[in-house]
Amino acid sequence: MNKNIKILINWFLGPIFFVLLSWSLYRQVVNQPDLSHRWTEIRSSWNDFKFPLVILMLFLNWGIEARKWQLLIRHLQPLSFFTSFKSVLAGSSITMLTPNRVGEYGGRILYVEEGNRIKAISLAIVGSISQLLVTMIMGCLGLIFLRFFAIDYGISFNLLPVFWLNVLLYLSIGISIIILLFYLRLGSLVRILERVGRSEKITRYLQVLDELPGKKLGQILFLSFIRYIVFVLQYILLIKVMQVQIPGILCFWLVSIFYLVIAIAPTIGFIELPLRVSASWEIFKFYTSNELGIGAAGLGIWLINLVIPAIIGSLLILSVKIVKER
Repeated sequence: MNKNIKILINWFLGPIFFVLLSWSLYRQVVNQPDLSHRWTEIRSSWNDFKFPLVILMLFLNWGIEARKWQLLIRHLQPLSFFTSFKSVLAGSSITMLTPNRVGEYGGRILYVEEGNRIKAISLAIVGSISQLLVTMIMGCLGLIFLRFFAIDYGISFNLLPVFWLNVLLYLSIGISIIILLFYLRLGSLVRILERVGRSEKITRYLQVLDELPGKKLGQILFLSFIRYIVFVLQYILLIKVMQVQIPGILCFWLVSIFYLVIAIAPTIGFIELPLRVSASWEIFKFYTSNELGIGAAGLGIWLINLVIPAIIGSLLILSVKIVKER
């Protein structure tokens, strides 16, 4: 690679990315309706012990993701937990500027040796699929709860007309089954591609998937489930901090449905906040009148779980030499 291009990538790409990320985050926040009231709600919650707990769970959340990445990438090269943590934070920053979080892979591979980077992308996709699978399954369980069991808890069913709830439920179950089969049969997919002509280049980079043992896939799926429970509990705690009076079990399944909607909806990171806030209110409004509290909780979770890691990750990217001198 031309030396001038290397200098441009290593010394200018990081700062440009940081500026773009900062600008996009700022625009999303300032364009929020009732921003001053929502921010007042968040500030008033700082004295509640649950708020610092939500902040601390941020590190548990991303620590689990770092452990997942460390286990996945180990087949290519060993990464310390600290380096793996930096890698996932770098990925979280780039994902804020890309559709449906696809930029996450580009951020993570910055901490992988150049010869392994393309293979590492396929491993990062495996981690994302495992998290999506858990989100889909738990979202389906949330829909089943509202459809068939909510009445047993004295909870009225108001979220959707029964027909459309059934459509969403069966569609989500179908997608979940497809993702599950895909996840469990990654090796078979590679072998099928090997038999297809003119796919040698692709299979060379995907071969690492065929070498993943079923036990490791199970470990990754389990860690994805634990991480899912963590960020659902974060959301519930923040909702309670904002004085939203919803029974705990109902709140758990409503948050699960919310994450299902966010998972399947096409989004771009830097304009995701309005979608998250509006979607949360559309789901919760049948069970509470506290729109300000729901909006403040949605804004708070976005700031804690996505913005803070993205800013830290963008600062880490500034220190990474993307293209190494030889």
